[in-house]
Amino acid sequence: MVETRRQKEARERLENSAAVVEEKSPNGLNNTERSNANAGKAQTSLAKEGEISKKANVRTPKRSIIGFSLLCIISYIMWPEGGLYVEPGTGAITRKHVWYYGWITAVSTGLGVVPLLFVRDVGQLDKFYIGMSNAVASGMMMSASFSLIMEGMTFADPLDHSEVSCSVRTLIGIAIGLVFIFGTKKFLDEHEDIHMDDVTGADAKKILLIIIVMTLHSFSEGVGIGVSFGGENGDKLGMFISASLAVHNIPEGLAVAVVLLPRGIAKLTAANWCIFTSLPQPLMAVPAFMFVNTFIPILPIGLGFAGGAMAWVAVTELLVEAYEDTDLITTASLTSIAAATMLYLQESLHKI
Repeated sequence: MVETRRQKEARERLENSAAVVEEKSPNGLNNTERSNANAGKAQTSLAKEGEISKKANVRTPKRSIIGFSLLCIISYIMWPEGGLYVEPGTGAITRKHVWYYGWITAVSTGLGVVPLLFVRDVGQLDKFYIGMSNAVASGMMMSASFSLIMEGMTFADPLDHSEVSCSVRTLIGIAIGLVFIFGTKKFLDEHEDIHMDDVTGADAKKILLIIIVMTLHSFSEGVGIGVSFGGENGDKLGMFISASLAVHNIPEGLAVAVVLLPRGIAKLTAANWCIFTSLPQPLMAVPAFMFVNTFIPILPIGLGFAGGAMAWVAVTELLVEAYEDTDLITTASLTSIAAATMLYLQESLHKI
């Protein structure tokens, strides 16, 4: 069939239209591909903005408010009759006094969140600042681990009649702590569905591991409170040890908070978790006070256990992650400063 002039013009117009549609853009994409790419970028951007907004606007769960209210009620109900202070040498210290001194040390851990209350949108921090937080937490925990281990090795009490030296008992505790925390981490790695509030995956495992370690180390500190009240010059020594631990627990609470808050945990929830990690202190202080002769020989083992577990997590978890998210100089500097500050604080308390 012979193509007419009008049919030829129509065919050329159709071919030109198709050529315009398939025309390549400067980056090598045609109009359809460019539209799809732009849509994909928009979706990715919206997803990132949604994730940032979700972390920046963390809501405090009702259970956290209830938990904090319960802590306040317990603090009021358990206040000892006649006040907290007891004249040294009178022997008027009761189990309720010992429990409440341990309770004060536990509650003081929650004050570690206070410096971060002035940081807006902690959950919006990028990886570099989260790495800095991990470096600070690692330095504090390594310093606390060193102090616990040294206290165990140099422990001395007239009521300690064990034939095994304190150094050996402390080393045994360190070995048990390392085995325990290694087993705990292996268990967490085998369970992918672990979550805390809205935090899931690796972040949830990291948070849970820190809480477990900090809670375990509080058992030995609780025994230390009870033993100090039950030993010689218990009235005066117990109050001093409790006051020292209360101050010592504040930076430990900060170490927990800088791990929790950047991962999307609400500030009040973080404060509750900080206090939770120290609850073994009042719980262990009373039985240690009542059965001081039984608890004194095992105290170095408990100190070694806590020190070993904390050191393992501080080095293999927090320090490694800090280096991955920042750089060698930043990690080394912040870790060293945090550790040195913590050691200085501890030494200052011992000299009082």
